[in-house]
Amino acid sequence: MTERLDPAANKFHVGALDGKHYWLTPPELYARLDAEFRFTFDPCPFPKPDDFDGLTMPWGASNYVNPPFGSIMHDGKRKGATAWARKAIAENAEGKGVVLVYPIDKWVLMLLAAGAEVRNLGDVRWLATEDGSTGQGTGRHIAAFILRNPK
Repeated sequence: MTERLDPAANKFHVGALDGKHYWLTPPELYARLDAEFRFTFDPCPFPKPDDFDGLTMPWGASNYVNPPFGSIMHDGKRKGATAWARKAIAENAEGKGVVLVYPIDKWVLMLLAAGAEVRNLGDVRWLATEDGSTGQGTGRHIAAFILRNPK
């Protein structure tokens, strides 16, 4: 059995230097998305009811997900964006709609808007310039953004 960390001990609950750590969706943004998707469930509500766990419970037919933007401790393990993406994909595979909001670098959105094809290259083990030795990898997957010649 894994030891469960008290939510107050999570780094996420400490917040930024100003002490703020829980950011809600602006009402006008939520209303715009809700008008299109007609949300029936929020797996990341605020305030979060006791014993509520959006990562393990079933979601509704149409879900708005504004998860913690950093990592949290969940059942003794560090969980972040990947855990929420996995859960969103699993719920979608069961026929449920999901709108997952999460920060992303502007350059990624620019490339996607320009029609870039994205390929997952895996955890690349780069070569050292000094001696050509193989590195350990970063633990993160590398994406290739391909802008094909339009001619």
